[in-house]
Amino acid sequence: MCGIVGTIRVEGSVVKGLIEGLRVLEYRGYDSSGIAVARNGAVELEKRAGRLARLEEALADGHLEGARAGIGHTRWATHGAPTDANAHPHTGSDDRLAIVHNGIFENWLELKHELEGEGVRFSSDTDTEVLAHLVERRRAEGDDLPSAVRASLARIRGYYAVAVLSTGANGPELVCARQGPPLAICTTDEGAYLASDVLGLLPYSRDIVFLRDGDVAELTPGAVRITTKSGAPVERAPERFEADSEAVSKGDFEHFMLKEIHEQPEVIARTTVDRIRADAGDFVFEGGAFDDDFARSIARVQIIACGTALHAGWIARYMIEGLAGIPVDVDFASEFRYRNPRLVPDTVALAISQSGETADTLAAVRLARELGASTAAICNMASSTQVREADQVVLTHAGPEVGVASTKAFVAQVVAAYTIAVRLGRARGTIDRERGQVLIAELEALRAQVQTLLAERVTGRVLEVARRYHEAKGFMFLGRGINFPVALEGALKLKEISYMHAEGYPAGEMKHGPIALIEPGMIVVAVSSRGPLAEKVRANIEQVKARGGVVVSVGSDAGSHAISDMSIEVPETSEWLSPILNTVPLQLLAYDIAHLRGCDIDKPRNLAKSVTVE
Repeated sequence: MCGIVGTIRVEGSVVKGLIEGLRVLEYRGYDSSGIAVARNGAVELEKRAGRLARLEEALADGHLEGARAGIGHTRWATHGAPTDANAHPHTGSDDRLAIVHNGIFENWLELKHELEGEGVRFSSDTDTEVLAHLVERRRAEGDDLPSAVRASLARIRGYYAVAVLSTGANGPELVCARQGPPLAICTTDEGAYLASDVLGLLPYSRDIVFLRDGDVAELTPGAVRITTKSGAPVERAPERFEADSEAVSKGDFEHFMLKEIHEQPEVIARTTVDRIRADAGDFVFEGGAFDDDFARSIARVQIIACGTALHAGWIARYMIEGLAGIPVDVDFASEFRYRNPRLVPDTVALAISQSGETADTLAAVRLARELGASTAAICNMASSTQVREADQVVLTHAGPEVGVASTKAFVAQVVAAYTIAVRLGRARGTIDRERGQVLIAELEALRAQVQTLLAERVTGRVLEVARRYHEAKGFMFLGRGINFPVALEGALKLKEISYMHAEGYPAGEMKHGPIALIEPGMIVVAVSSRGPLAEKVRANIEQVKARGGVVVSVGSDAGSHAISDMSIEVPETSEWLSPILNTVPLQLLAYDIAHLRGCDIDKPRNLAKSVTVE
């Protein structure tokens, strides 16, 4: 959620760079934006509710130009409505300091009442403004800016990334701090830069320093000084971030989401090719993750995730239980951390996350560790907190995913889960070498099969379905077995970007309540691949049609297609890999329906890419 950028330079105006940085971070989701710059001995602001274009219009006259230090923010409302007043940055009582903030200050109201009792007047409804007044008060008492920030944050309970801009006797000052949400910095001879996402730093450097929890960083042109909360100096070595510039541009595609759907064949290859050991019918992971000794020690797997990653976790459960014979539980991270869970000895808590910074997932895995579990992660970001804290890591190598609705990251997570399941099966003896070779061969064929789904014949068929039903009353997605989570994911994608009502259900549960929704105008998308459950899905299709519902079948089962109103055929593969092939048409269907309805596909309302607050 939310985007933070900041710059302090030797010379030259920072306004254009701040706006460009915020534009790069638009994908994270926001409802207002603003910048603050230090110029003429004061801090000046401009901020607006709504899209970044409104802020740019307000800056068009150049009244903030000439500043060599500034901060910027795109806000996703947590405290206070999305208004100009509640937009970041926030100031104290004078014009010498401004703050931007991702996260939540849990004790903000208590601190606000304390400050109001001392005569402080607030100009917003946000928790962030509390910190601005606290820092301002410490500065008035004689603290330098880093000390004032450390002392003020010591009074804060919560989860935050903050950047503080101030004017001083020797010019502008810039300090940032992290406790939870990501924050990264880089330096060049011309300046120092900070951002809540590495994408905001790539125009300046590929050598990135990722702050750790508790770090407070003071940025000066060309240099950074990092301390702990107590003020002790600490070194953080930069990491080289290699990313093709095309990965963060739309190229020839109209939307990032469509580009990322079309990147999935390459993502499958990147996630698997270097790990395959075809002769052994096995996989090998970097760092020795899931080696034989560890794999044989596992008594149970506890999967923890949120949103789309949770759906990948449900698929992972079928794979790990079916291929490796290990019992698996799957939990919403937000529920696991509060339900007083009980874990058996030798449990592995497997976190699945695109960003590796999802607040609920991080908290849930930390709880699992406290309860005695070892930890593992399937993640797309090598530098993330989730990866750094995990005992075992499998990276997905999906590359930057800009569209808020996850597509290629989800497919990469499912593919990674498949490789883990095979690795566990080989180590534990539930998969012999010959069967492992077959499972790898099926995976190696997957890339070309996904390319087939992205060819004009299939995409044209999906568009035909979208044109016919994009104004339907609602959608119900049904799936059985390992394709039940695909129904959940198909419904979620449609809801996220088209705002249409859509629900996903296990097909066997339809008669236990959801069938009451079936009536003319209700579209049922039935996910049905060839296999032992195909006949049962056909029975569900017949039940829907008998009640006047319209059925669109997606999958490789010809029998289901024959009795459906419309169908989208996918190539045949094994039961274990069928969710990937069945997901791609549902991604395209959601995209086409949203496009036909004129929705903001890459930046759907109310959503954030990385949810770094509870």
